[in-house]
Amino acid sequence: MAGRPSLKILRGKAGVILPGLIVILIMTALQWIGVPTIDRAGALLFDSYQRAKPRVYRDEGVKIVDIDDETLRRLGQWPWPRTDVAELTKRLADAGTAAIAFDIVFSEQDRTSPARLAERMAREGSTKEVAAELAKLPDNDAVLADTFRNSNATLAFFLSHDGKGGQVEPKAGFGIVGSTPKTGDADYNGAIQPLPVLRAAASGLGFVSLPTDSDGIVRKAPLISTENGQLLPSLSIEALRTAFQLPSIKIKSSNGSGQYYGDGSNVVELQVGDKVVPTTSAGQLFLYYTSPQPDRIVPAWKILTGAMSPEEMRKTFDGHVVFIGTSAQGLYDLKSTPISQTELGVVVHAQVVEQIVTDTFLTQPDWGPGVERAALVVLGLIMAFSLPWLGAARGAVLGLVMVGGMLAGSWEAFSQSRLLLYPTYPVIALTLVYLVETALTYYREERQRAYIHQAFDRYLSPELVKRIVDDPGRLELGGEEREMTVLFCDIRGFSHISEKLTPQEIIQFLIAFLTPMCDILLAQKATIDKFIGDAVLAFWNAPLDDPDQYANAARGALAMTARLRAMNVEMRGQTATIWPGEVSIGIGLNAGPCCVGNMGSAQRLSYSLIGDTVNLASRIEGMTKYYGLQIAIGEDLRRHLPEFAIVSLDRVRVVGRDAPEEIFGLLGDESLAETAGFRDFAAKHQAMLDAYRAQDWAKALELAEAGQSTAVGYGLRKFYLLMRDRITHFAANPPGADWDGVFAATEK
Repeated sequence: MAGRPSLKILRGKAGVILPGLIVILIMTALQWIGVPTIDRAGALLFDSYQRAKPRVYRDEGVKIVDIDDETLRRLGQWPWPRTDVAELTKRLADAGTAAIAFDIVFSEQDRTSPARLAERMAREGSTKEVAAELAKLPDNDAVLADTFRNSNATLAFFLSHDGKGGQVEPKAGFGIVGSTPKTGDADYNGAIQPLPVLRAAASGLGFVSLPTDSDGIVRKAPLISTENGQLLPSLSIEALRTAFQLPSIKIKSSNGSGQYYGDGSNVVELQVGDKVVPTTSAGQLFLYYTSPQPDRIVPAWKILTGAMSPEEMRKTFDGHVVFIGTSAQGLYDLKSTPISQTELGVVVHAQVVEQIVTDTFLTQPDWGPGVERAALVVLGLIMAFSLPWLGAARGAVLGLVMVGGMLAGSWEAFSQSRLLLYPTYPVIALTLVYLVETALTYYREERQRAYIHQAFDRYLSPELVKRIVDDPGRLELGGEEREMTVLFCDIRGFSHISEKLTPQEIIQFLIAFLTPMCDILLAQKATIDKFIGDAVLAFWNAPLDDPDQYANAARGALAMTARLRAMNVEMRGQTATIWPGEVSIGIGLNAGPCCVGNMGSAQRLSYSLIGDTVNLASRIEGMTKYYGLQIAIGEDLRRHLPEFAIVSLDRVRVVGRDAPEEIFGLLGDESLAETAGFRDFAAKHQAMLDAYRAQDWAKALELAEAGQSTAVGYGLRKFYLLMRDRITHFAANPPGADWDGVFAATEK
């Protein structure tokens, strides 16, 4: 038996936990498959890591010669005569460069070559002698080719998908350990290549195509690619091969490395000499950028104009791999990187070689996805099972701690070990589990709130229920003093009615009676405090302020008596009813200060009120039976209802109270009070009471007998009979000069 509540709680929580588990399952499947949008979010996270901690730049044998705007201003516009390019190449070779790589594709013949000029001059009508002399001069492309043969040059080509340009023939082969590697989804079928004479003279040939991610950022550099199935090296890796003067590049596939995953053709690493380069499965290198480094770049004009001495040239370029590119306006190829929105493509190629030379790599370990998946499942389960007990606020703290821990771990792995451990899927999974379970918990709580409303609206006023739901703290014990209006309503002769009905029929009768009565009270903004058998206690101006409390109470009482009269007519003659004939009620109203709030004990409480005002309202209700009218009110309330049809009844010292109270009869609302008939009756009625209180028994009796027939229409028949008997008694037995006109009630 003791375990049943816990089991019930678990069942209730399961409705929240299960959707969280489904979220974990879905996110695990998505992490396995890979979602480009989520993967891009992880890439952006590592972009921020690179900006926070870029690769430290060191001059480890890589330089860039930039054909910039100043160079073109000094030496002339591009394209230059190939002899100028040859001169630049020769000076770099003389400075002791290990390799020279051109991020320029020399795909067209030099239009300034002597032979081309001779042809042009012949077409324009120049003398044959001049054209012949020009034709004897060496071809510019041939001059450049001769220079390439003596300078360990590597040329560039573009890969394309248009099928043009022919098949590229690599300068060196590949030593493959394992299956022939795949290089991604794209297999190129065309290329824009340098002139054959230049290709033949160069030591190396590499592609310069740099594909970007879907957001246009270059995060990985392909080291190998394929054209029609032929493996080809990138400019960077080829420049390094020629610098090391190697005959081939070694590639290791997954089934040649003992790491058997995929179909065995995934690239694991690439080796150039003694430099082992970890790659992605498609043979790409994760780029780890430095911040912009002016020391890496030398303007071309400084070399060609002799601004750098031979000593400076050798000091700057000796033993270096030199990339030649251009940043001149309209010529350069801009790329976006995690560090810079506009970076030169040649800088990207140079940074690839720098990473290889310095062994500074970003790697995504093969166990990384497994760790990410484990974090997703384990932390997701912790969140899913903890959140229903912790609640939204503490659950958010737990989630932030776990997310912060994963981000901190990811950052430490990057900054200390240069490992790429993506926290994206676990973070998203935790966030979704939190949102889904919190939303479901909120939905269930709202349903519970609605249930509380539906349940307690039957016992309390809707306003009170709303305030309790909005602020459960109001259920604490305690009260406040307020000016209030109190109503007591009781069924006349309920004991005799009960004798004629079974217990079940009594309940059915009370439901039939109390339901419309409560509807009226609630419509008049009352708070129904409690039912005491057949009696109803209600009040106004709590828990919500009601500036019209007095009028609302009076209208509510009048509406209750009018509805009861209608119900007596409706039920008359209906055999299939438990309505016990003609039902009558008495209503007592009073106004004054009360203490209202949550009354009771720590175990059980109710929103109620106490005070002399409440007790007097109960006594006034009891007096309605004595005076034979339906609604009686106290003198404090009378002062707040000057427009209503009200007459004085008596001065009474009720049971349990020493101070006398003037009691009034509420006969109708403002419309009745404005009629001439009521004004005439009210004046004569007050004259009768004045004569009675002045012990003018003859005049009082005359007015009582004269007004008796009219009083019947206002529900005061019994009161006038009572007053006539009382006047007759005092006329025969004078009460004495010290009589104050107060009637001492002997019953509640």
